[in-house]
Amino acid sequence: MVGRFEGVTFILSDFEITVEKLVYGGDALGRLDGRAVLAPFVLPGERVRLRGLSEKPGLLRAGLLQVLAAAPERVAPPCPYFMRCGGCHYQHAPYQMQLEFKRAILEDQLRRIGKFAAPMEIAVVSGEPWGYRNRVQLHVAHGRLGYREAQSRKLCPIEQCPIGSPAINAAIAIFRGMLGDPRWPRFVRAIELFTNETEMQLNVLETEHPVARRFFDWCAERIPGLVSGALEYQAAGHAWRVSGGSFFQVNRFLIDNLVACALDGAEGQTALDIYAGVGLFSLPLAQRFAAVTAVESGARAAADLRFNAERAGLQLRVEQTDADGWIEQLQTAPDFVLLDPPRAGMGKRMVERLAQLRPPRLAIVSCDPATLARDLAGLTGAGYRIDRLTLVDLFPQTYHLETVAHLAL
Repeated sequence: MVGRFEGVTFILSDFEITVEKLVYGGDALGRLDGRAVLAPFVLPGERVRLRGLSEKPGLLRAGLLQVLAAAPERVAPPCPYFMRCGGCHYQHAPYQMQLEFKRAILEDQLRRIGKFAAPMEIAVVSGEPWGYRNRVQLHVAHGRLGYREAQSRKLCPIEQCPIGSPAINAAIAIFRGMLGDPRWPRFVRAIELFTNETEMQLNVLETEHPVARRFFDWCAERIPGLVSGALEYQAAGHAWRVSGGSFFQVNRFLIDNLVACALDGAEGQTALDIYAGVGLFSLPLAQRFAAVTAVESGARAAADLRFNAERAGLQLRVEQTDADGWIEQLQTAPDFVLLDPPRAGMGKRMVERLAQLRPPRLAIVSCDPATLARDLAGLTGAGYRIDRLTLVDLFPQTYHLETVAHLAL
C-alpha cells in the first residue's frame, strides 16, 4: 500500500536490513538500496525485519517487526510498556552500552552539525539508571492514566513507571484508584507530579475547564505529603523553592554532580548565570564570586530565585528579562559565564554577543547535542577553545543526554 501527502510517501512493505549504528533521536540507522533507513528498538549489528512507514527522498522510516539475529548484548526490557510508551528508547540495551551509544552520538553530532571533531575524550558522569525521575507528566483519557504512545497522541495506560521515583510510582497507583470516583474532574487531560520523595507537588497541565479547589483538597487527603503551591527541594548544598511551572532538574541522583561539573574551575570576581531558573547554578556561583548576576525570563522562576538567594543569605543580582535582549546592553564582560539554555540552544544572537564581549571562561549546560554543536561551532569560530566536554547522563533509558562544555579564550 502506498500513499502520498505533502511530499512524504507513506508505504506498508516489509524488508530486511542489518543495523549500522544508533543516531540521535532514539532510532538506529541501516541502509536499503542506497537509502538511509531509520528504525527504533534495534541494536548495531542486528539483522531485523522492518515495515516501511514513510519515505522522503533518500530516507525511509520504518517500524520493527522482528529481530532475526539479535546482538549478544541485547537484554529483556524490564518495563511492560516498552516499545509502546513513547518515554524510553534504550531499555533493550545494557546501561553501560547506552552510555557508549550516547558518547558516540554526541561525537557524531559535533562532527556532522558543528563540523569539528571532539578535541578530547568526552568524560561520562552517570548514576542509578532506574527510579531516577522526580518529575513526570501524565495524560488522562477515558478513565485511564498514562503516557503518550511513541509518535502518537494515543494514550498508553500504565500502572507504574520504572524510571519514576518510588514516590512518583506510589502517587500513580493512588491516582489510578481515584479516576473512577465521581469526584474526579472528567475534563482534566494532563497532570504533572514533582516530588522530593517526602512531599509531592501536583500541577494540572491541560484541562478543558478550571479545576476547583476541592479537587486539590481531595488529592491532599489521598496523596501523602501533597503540598499546596511550591515544593521545597534539597540539592547541591541548598534548599530550593520550586513553584509550579518553574524548571528543575529531573534526575534526583545527579543534580549535585551536574552542578559540580558545571562549576569545576570557575573562578574570578564576577560571574553571569544566563537562563538561571530557580538558581541551581546561581547560588553556588554566589559562594565563589564577589558579584553574580542571574538572568531568567520566567516570572515564577525569577521569584523563586530571589527567595532562594535571600534565604541562603547570598548576595546576587536577579534580572527577570529576556536573555538575548539583556546581554545586548551588557558593556563589560564578566570573568565567568554559565549558560543553561532550553532545548533550542543559545542561538545566533547570544553566540555573536558572547563573541563580542569575550568573557575569558564559559560553561554551557546543554540538553540537546545538535543545538550544542551549532553553538560551539560559532564560539570556536570566534576564538574560543573547548577545554573539556562531559556527558552527564540525566536521562537513562532514553536518547536524551546532557552535556557540559567548558570553553576558554
